[in-house]
Amino acid sequence: MDDPDLDRCIAAAADGDQAAFADLYDLLAPTVYGVVRRVVRDQAQSEEVTQEVFVEVWRTASRFDVGRGSVRSWVVTIAHRRAVDRVRSEQAHRDRNVRDARAVDAAPPTPEDVAVAGEERARAVAAMAALPGPQREALELAFYDGLTHAQIADHLGIALGTVKTRIRDGLIRLRAATGAGT
Repeated sequence: MDDPDLDRCIAAAADGDQAAFADLYDLLAPTVYGVVRRVVRDQAQSEEVTQEVFVEVWRTASRFDVGRGSVRSWVVTIAHRRAVDRVRSEQAHRDRNVRDARAVDAAPPTPEDVAVAGEERARAVAAMAALPGPQREALELAFYDGLTHAQIADHLGIALGTVKTRIRDGLIRLRAATGAGT
């Protein structure tokens, strides 16, 4: 359903009209916050993600295409993507912390453990080096730098779907090259 107020606000915001953007915010903030809160669940993080959504809307207002849908659905889609990215990022952070804590508590490795780990590391390094540059770059940003898919897309200036495809294809190649998951 088209909303003439939202259409007017996004068009004016795309031209840099801050008052129109404030109106857009007033009209959509409760909806955006609700979508984000259902996914993120934490109030403070939901507020942060909501702010990130509106920053993105302000930056990309000129790219909104009325032919592809309503302003409300466009903004809600951005909100949902950002919320899911935040949850994934937080989960990855928690998982890293748990792994790090377990590593500290673990018994010292045996010489056999060291040798096997060295061989696995060498295989992994060789497999990463054999990946096409774009896949390797996306994987390094995701797993070494801890960036979310959306952050990688912004960093590389490419579409989010392209980032996801590069990471998925790179992981498939790594699994095949290292024999992992078989």
